[in-house]
Amino acid sequence: MARWGLLFVTALGLLSGCASDYVARTAAARLAYQASDYPRALRELEDEEKGAPQRDQLLLMLDRGMVLHAAGQWEASTKVLAEADRLVGELDITSVSEEAGVLLSNERRRAYRGEDFEKLMISVLQALNYAQLGRDEDALVEVRRVNERLEKMILEEKKPYEQLAIARYLGGVLYEDQREWDSAFIDYMKAYELEPRLGGLVEPLLRLAKKTGRDDAYAMLSQKFPDVEHSPPGPEDGQLVVVVEAGLSPEKTSASRDYNDSGELISVPVYRDRGGTPAVRVAVGDRSERAVTVTSLSRVAQVHLNDRIGRMLAKQLAGAVAKAGVAAGVGALTKSKELGVLTFLLLNAGNQPDLRSWLSLPAEFQVARFRLAPGKHTVQVDAPGRPTTHAVEVKPGRVAVLVVRSY
Repeated sequence: MARWGLLFVTALGLLSGCASDYVARTAAARLAYQASDYPRALRELEDEEKGAPQRDQLLLMLDRGMVLHAAGQWEASTKVLAEADRLVGELDITSVSEEAGVLLSNERRRAYRGEDFEKLMISVLQALNYAQLGRDEDALVEVRRVNERLEKMILEEKKPYEQLAIARYLGGVLYEDQREWDSAFIDYMKAYELEPRLGGLVEPLLRLAKKTGRDDAYAMLSQKFPDVEHSPPGPEDGQLVVVVEAGLSPEKTSASRDYNDSGELISVPVYRDRGGTPAVRVAVGDRSERAVTVTSLSRVAQVHLNDRIGRMLAKQLAGAVAKAGVAAGVGALTKSKELGVLTFLLLNAGNQPDLRSWLSLPAEFQVARFRLAPGKHTVQVDAPGRPTTHAVEVKPGRVAVLVVRSY
């Protein structure tokens, strides 16, 4: 028994080493990223990539794509995120052998496939990348992909999700820039239905409701937003839409849940916010606007994770049953009840929920918009403790987009 005890302790040590997963190994990269030291963050991720297990490849791509996006390397970001999107498609094909292995180990041994909302965020970021590159058509393709994927999840897969307001609002911006007024109105209206607290961001919705002859919608919106000025822009006027990716995405932590009131407490991941996300002020010249939260990823993440908690609990319980069966078999073969107990304890020692997630995402998408004279402008984004300035050029009759990362 002393020898078996030593084996058990040694195995526990090995399992503890394995527990140092992707989140722990990439802490230095995240610190650099959150300090806006993007070159260092990329070097840290490149170093991690050299020895990273295959199961973490998607997360590495997602984080690299986000860091490049935040650094303004739009073209490089599109390439990395496109590769991540391709990998998501491959990983969605479930491996039967991997599933069986997970039953006897833990979820952290599985290739990370991404939460549903993380897969959608790939296309949102791609749309913003393309908008910054002036490739409106490509940006609209990504916006449509978000909406189509969500529609399939909601209608065919019966998931309790809703459309993403930021994707719809961005669609409205892009369509408006291309003078597709009906399509712009539809997307702006959908964004408003998803997030009614848009404040001054409803300006183009009011303006386009009147322009496209939607009298009932215009009357309703005018009554709700009597103070929002929405006169048609002059032929030389341009517009600027500032998208602020603010704060830190929620992180997963472990919690215990009772499966079907069975008294069996099982550990599952839950999302925890990483501090509040104060509103950001955006100034252009002598004009200043408070950016409005169009989408909170903290809320979206909770909905998407809660949707699969039941499936996770069932899988964890099945794993416990499988481990008990293996342990009983070991005890019977060795004619040692003690060894069977040790086997069960050893198998369950590594039974930890998967706490990996795309931690470089923002907590919120905030938006501010301005009507400006054509030409070059300096934009100041006042985030608490870390203001930044950005140069933009506004063209007559066009809607420019500026994407800014704020922590």
